[in-house]
Order: sequence, then structure tokens, then C-alpha cells
Amino acid sequence: MPQRSAGLLMFRRRRGIAEVLLVHPGGPFWTKKDDAAWSIPKGLYEEGENPLSAAKREFEEETGQRPVGTFIELGVFKQPSGKHVSAWALEGEFDLAAFKSNTFAMEWPPRSGRLAEFPEADRAGWFALKEAFRKITKGQQPVLNSLIEKLGLPKPDFS
Repeated sequence: MPQRSAGLLMFRRRRGIAEVLLVHPGGPFWTKKDDAAWSIPKGLYEEGENPLSAAKREFEEETGQRPVGTFIELGVFKQPSGKHVSAWALEGEFDLAAFKSNTFAMEWPPRSGRLAEFPEADRAGWFALKEAFRKITKGQQPVLNSLIEKLGLPKPDFS
């Protein structure tokens, strides 16, 4: 059984342009990575757990904000790792100054025997769709495509 993850893609419309909220993963492996490194706020959920409930929980844990509103189902997306990500969209506002992520512990430096705490997400940002396609992991680009389709938005011009 593949791992299952659930997440929320918050979007807003500014001056006729759709923007999405993405988070950058925390921890030492992601420090110097930017393009193709960002993600929708998401996380694993267990057998029997409602995926939308898990997506809401993960959004709050990774951003510090409780998501409220109408949730638009975007679908289930198989990642290159084999993990399946269930995603929903939510129109809303998010003040980047209020961003606050939970933390995780890992041995760092490797084989040092010391545990270090890192934020699960170290920053968040609003991106117009063209830039979001560059920032988001390749495996999550279909989530953006689904948002474009569900909202009837024009596809970004990559030429």
C-alpha cells in the first residue's frame, strides 16, 4: 500500500491574476534548493482517517493558520516516490507575516548522535501560476493543472 498524503492549495485572485500559496520545506537538505522544491502544505495520514480532515490539520500545522471556507476537490496525484497525494483548493487570504510552522527532530549533523529541531516548512509565499509551476515540485505540478481546470483559469504561457 503506497503512503498517502493530503494537502490544501490556497489561492487568491489579485488584479485578475490567480496566485497560490506554497511552502518551502524546512531542514538542512532543502536549505539551498528553491526551484522545484516548494510544495502545497500537506502531510501523511493514516488508514481510516478522512483525507480532507488530514489536509486541514496539515495546513494548520505547516502554516499556523486554520483553513476555513469552501474546499474544492482537485484529485489524487501519484508522486514520483509512489506516494498518493489527495489535494483540495481553498480560496482565501494568508498573511505571510503570520506564518508559523511546527517542527520536527532529526539527527544532525548525520551520525553525530545529536538531535536538532527544524521547522517542517521554513517559509511560505504567494506565487502567480507561471512562477508556481517553476517553484513547485515536479510531482505536484498536476495539482496546479487541476486548479486551472476546476477554476477555468487560463494556462500560463511558458514560451
